[in-house]
Amino acid sequence: MEKNTAAIEVLNDLIQINNDRIAGYEKAIKELKKKEQDNDLSTLFTAMIAESHEIRNELGQEVQALGGSMDDGTTTSGKIYRAWMDIKAIFTGNDRHAVLENCEAGEDAAQKAYTAALESDVLPAYIRQMLQEQQDALRQSHDEIKSLRNQYA
Repeated sequence: MEKNTAAIEVLNDLIQINNDRIAGYEKAIKELKKKEQDNDLSTLFTAMIAESHEIRNELGQEVQALGGSMDDGTTTSGKIYRAWMDIKAIFTGNDRHAVLENCEAGEDAAQKAYTAALESDVLPAYIRQMLQEQQDALRQSHDEIKSLRNQYA
């Protein structure tokens, strides 16, 4: 039972980081709607929101299977590294490079959260496998954001 509680906490931390990711990309889309030339980024960010919704739902199913309740909040200080900084700080400048740079910082935070989760010893093998697959998918998103950021450096 104690191991289940610890596993639920790890999974809920990842749910929170995905909630952060959703909120961050929603804010980025809102900021980008001011410029038509950024519609391509809005489309990309919408896909990344959908990706995090899917991942969050998978994590939530495992939390419930372990007897827990899925968190619906975002991370707070003292938990895993905060994926998205204060919104005002993130989008100062509103140029493509700045937006992409801050999105990359959020993607870096997600990678750190998944690495920390995979290093914990409280997860069953089948959940570790799921988390590894999720981290790999998120890494592809990270690399896409990084590549775009590099184009506008």
